[in-house]
Amino acid sequence: MSTTTQKTLPKTCAKHYTIEMIRDEAKQLVESGLISRQQPIFTLCGYIAAREWPLIESELEQYDYLLRDD
Repeated sequence: MSTTTQKTLPKTCAKHYTIEMIRDEAKQLVESGLISRQQPIFTLCGYIAAREWPLIESELEQYDYLLRDD
């Protein structure tokens, strides 16, 4: 008699980013001198994991922000 073991894959929880969280992150990067206020939003790409960008872009779009916006 053979038994099969079934692996349970971890459930991934999509983190929700609010516009306030994104603004806070940008503010911290500006205050630390890593980016300037005049740079476009897509500059944040270098400081946030690529896998999280679809979530962030979705939130930004809800507030009519474009990645090329300053």
